[in-house]
Amino acid sequence: MTDAFPGPDSQAHSAGETPKPPKMGLELQEGARIPRRQVISWALWDWGTQPFNTVILTFVFTALYLTTESFLDPAVVALGEDDPAYQHGLAELSSGVGLWNTLAGLLILFLAPVLGQRADATGRRKAWLAGGTAGMVLCMLALWFVEADPAYFVLGAALIGLGSVLNEIAGVNYNAMMVSVATPKTVGKVSGLGWGLGYVGGILALLFVVIANGAEWWGMPTDNGLAFRVIAVGCALWALAFAWPILAFVPELPPTKGRATVGFFASYGVLYRDIKALWHTSRRTFWFLLASAVYRDGLSGVFAFGAIIGGVSFGFSADQVIVFGIAANLVAGASTVLVGFADDRFGPRSVILGTLGVIVVAGLGVVFLRDLGPVVYWVGGLILSACVGPAQAASRSYLARVTPAGKESEIFGLYATTGRATSWMSSALWTITIAVTGATIWGTLGIVAVVLIGLVMMWFVREAPLADAGRPAGPTAEPTGDRSAV
Repeated sequence: MTDAFPGPDSQAHSAGETPKPPKMGLELQEGARIPRRQVISWALWDWGTQPFNTVILTFVFTALYLTTESFLDPAVVALGEDDPAYQHGLAELSSGVGLWNTLAGLLILFLAPVLGQRADATGRRKAWLAGGTAGMVLCMLALWFVEADPAYFVLGAALIGLGSVLNEIAGVNYNAMMVSVATPKTVGKVSGLGWGLGYVGGILALLFVVIANGAEWWGMPTDNGLAFRVIAVGCALWALAFAWPILAFVPELPPTKGRATVGFFASYGVLYRDIKALWHTSRRTFWFLLASAVYRDGLSGVFAFGAIIGGVSFGFSADQVIVFGIAANLVAGASTVLVGFADDRFGPRSVILGTLGVIVVAGLGVVFLRDLGPVVYWVGGLILSACVGPAQAASRSYLARVTPAGKESEIFGLYATTGRATSWMSSALWTITIAVTGATIWGTLGIVAVVLIGLVMMWFVREAPLADAGRPAGPTAEPTGDRSAV
């Protein structure tokens, strides 16, 4: 099996002649010396934009402001927290945020690969990266206008949903540009550095919020949601401060040779033909996109529901949950950077299988050893956190190794799309398991099940090519023309 789409220079060959597979994007960097400034500049984008996910989407703006009584009708608030109307109102707010996030997910599902394909064809990945990043920053700045009034709820939810779309579009091209700052021998370390800095950057931003709240905002009035609006502006300024070096110091990838730019809707026809070609010529990449979509949703579930498990099943207070969240993300950041070295030595598939296996065991331990008390949550939870980041970084590294030159943005666009297509799995199994058992702790088994399914699927995907000349070819070598399933 070949490892790429047919290249633009592919020609019909005479009987018995084996065509040469096109170059992988990373192979074009073979032997190159990448300046450290370029690597750091690339990784700083993760550091700069992560507060959007950590502070705006997950822990603070949405959870502690947009889905609270600040956006309920005052008459409903006056009824008290125990009144069914009050609880129904909060549920509607959560549902409203979910609706806008769903719409954002659908836009990403249909736009990411096509926009990535167009970025490849024109060689303007940095332009799409800059546009997506700038749009996300503007969305965060606009959250300043979301006052604590029901009339502003839709504005807040829509801005966060739009920011998610723009962040994903920028992220597709950011991932594609990793090829500019990595070689086959360093891609694991580079990917791990980006993920690790992202975790640490998000947690530092969260720490600033915690410190400001503990200091009661140094006397600043906090009515009308002012504190949260300031937080949103602060996250925007953080992104501006740290995300720009990639545009200044990381070189642009050249446009795809031999591919003309077509109209937007015609791009979907090109996308269909490319996916068909992917099935015929690079099933390893095809099956990896499917397998990673499943286990990546399980990894997302670890962080999405981890705080709930700590609070409900182990009795952690809000402060304890925040402290654990900070510790978990710091552990995830450090482990991601360190395991990047193992990625380059043993291959991303080995890292992915190893970390997913540990996640399954640790998740089962949290469930079945829960009677031992909070120590189980601390130990098991931190082990889970230490594995999530490396699995995510190794997934990006794997895809970079099997992506042909000139297809980077399109393939990472498919990576984003397949992730969105399966993003319901861990949430659904979490909900169903709890409904059947009547206890939150058993919802953990739903997340573990998703990770396990992805692990089994990934087991049948071949290793990506490695740059270790002394390593025997073994299972990584694939003869041209072999179109076995994986």
